[in-house]
Amino acid sequence: MIDSHCHLTFRDFAGQADEELALSAEHGVTGCITISTTSIDCEHALEIAHAHDRVWCSSGVHPLHSHEGPHDWDVIRRVARDPKCVAWGELGLDNHYDEPARSIQDAVLAEQLAVIENEKSAAGQPGLGKPIVIHCREAFEDLIPILKSSPFDPARFVFHCFTGNADEARMILDFGAMISFTGVVTYKNARDVQEAARLVPMDRIMVETDAPFLSPMPRRGERPCRPWMTSLTARFLADLRGEDWDEFHHAINDNTARFFGIDAHGSQGTGR
Repeated sequence: MIDSHCHLTFRDFAGQADEELALSAEHGVTGCITISTTSIDCEHALEIAHAHDRVWCSSGVHPLHSHEGPHDWDVIRRVARDPKCVAWGELGLDNHYDEPARSIQDAVLAEQLAVIENEKSAAGQPGLGKPIVIHCREAFEDLIPILKSSPFDPARFVFHCFTGNADEARMILDFGAMISFTGVVTYKNARDVQEAARLVPMDRIMVETDAPFLSPMPRRGERPCRPWMTSLTARFLADLRGEDWDEFHHAINDNTARFFGIDAHGSQGTGR
């Protein structure tokens, strides 16, 4: 499997990408997608992706960084056009914190979606035909209508680090998007997240760490969470859902490969 969402550009991993990837491989995590949070961060993410066969990246502005403008959309576009960039984002809305103000988040989200829409693939697909990684915290009722009004296929969105309840998971599934789970689902006090994880269809689920955050049990509280810990969350999810490990393992690999356009099993992917 691969870690479908981590942040190798963060200071926790400075100069340690080789070490982290080697450790991950020992645990069966054969690569990762390092997700961008700003236009500066995405350039660093692309550098790491180019330096390693089994690392890919995304290009986008995180809502909690939306106030850190001006955002260099030319850089966002340039990174997104690179074959080693396999997604846009992470982008979305966050209602958990008072700052940045929602007015700022809303404006940057609208601008970012417009930038993505105007980038066309050779076949004329918006967003170069690449998927979009969504950050949505306590904002499902606000964000899903915005995404519905966009020109993108709902199946090309993944709501990463899902920490909502079953009703919110149903909202995402009814919309048509994917759902990805972090180590949060392994926590004893995360009953709502676990209930949601049980109802996600096998072809709509993915696994990630969001490293360096959210180490899964039995490593909860450790910082940094590391990409190899994807394996702990994946095993927990298979048990939670009452599914055969080999079948679940195969499914999450297929979902990751299909969604991001990469080889989730071993050899280098090319992206879209």
